[in-house]
Amino acid sequence: MPAIEISALRKTYDGRAVVHDLDLTIEAGECFALLGPNGAGKTTTIEILEGFRSRDGGQVRVLGHDPAKANRRWRSRIGVVAQSTGAALDLSVAEAVRHFAAYHAAPRPTDELIEAVGLTGKAGTRIANLSGGQRRRLDVALGVQGHPELLFLDEPTTGLDPQARRQLWELVGQLRAEGTTILLTTHYLDEAAQLADRVGVIAGGRLLQVAPTAEFGGELRGGATVRWRAGALVREVVTRTPTALARQLLAETPDGEIEDLEIRRPTLEDIYLELLATASPETAGTAAGDDTAGDDTATDDAAAGRDARDATPGGAAGSTARADGPANRSSEPEPPRQPRAVTRSGS
Repeated sequence: MPAIEISALRKTYDGRAVVHDLDLTIEAGECFALLGPNGAGKTTTIEILEGFRSRDGGQVRVLGHDPAKANRRWRSRIGVVAQSTGAALDLSVAEAVRHFAAYHAAPRPTDELIEAVGLTGKAGTRIANLSGGQRRRLDVALGVQGHPELLFLDEPTTGLDPQARRQLWELVGQLRAEGTTILLTTHYLDEAAQLADRVGVIAGGRLLQVAPTAEFGGELRGGATVRWRAGALVREVVTRTPTALARQLLAETPDGEIEDLEIRRPTLEDIYLELLATASPETAGTAAGDDTAGDDTATDDAAAGRDARDATPGGAAGSTARADGPANRSSEPEPPRQPRAVTRSGS
């Protein structure tokens, strides 16, 4: 049985839909990343699934139950790491973990849990004296304390340093190995690529695409940027046949060495930004009234996506400004017979 089943989910504020006929199924045991700009409807959707917010239409089943009618026993089967929490600031880290352990039938051992989130050295420190990143780690510890069957991770690594992020990734990996279903939202696309089995992008309250992480983007994954240096000149080609181009360059290079050769395929972040940039104005429009998801609009994020794509190697289309000098290149919608190089000066 799927862990989460959503059919035609709808939520409106002041007559405006912020979640619009959303359909989604998340299988038991998978890690699913729900991506989208601020104001897209992610947090509203998750709060409906958690039973903290009512819906205006559609059907929702979470662990076989309607969250709007769920009881305490159902709540004991889920774990929630919200964007912000209000743990008792006067307690120490260890005291807080022990306190909340009383709400679970079989909580994780306190010392083990504190170590898993990298707070062993802060176990005796009052929560009020922790940094923002350290408080975030405590939020995660409390969310996974009761061995949940389903874990909601709403931007769990915001404010964490790179080492702490990696520790959290390891913890998520352990939870997945134990069979925990995870619904993750994040603005770190490398995090989604690392952790998620499937990803979905939501904008304007609508799902734009859902696919396995390795297949996400479809045709947008097809292109690659080949970049190399020829003397004082730097050349770039966007092509669907990068290996063939590399062979051609090797054949044309007398000593067999191509200086600064680089082949770059689109990352999940590249594809995500392109998907937002090409979304219809209606879909990418502001999810007005989604007061839990932030002040930025999906329209602004899509526009920023266009700018970011224009400044990112491996973009699917348009010109690219590179750090070592200006470059202009044309998109190639079809695989070229003879790749077109753009020659420019570089240092």
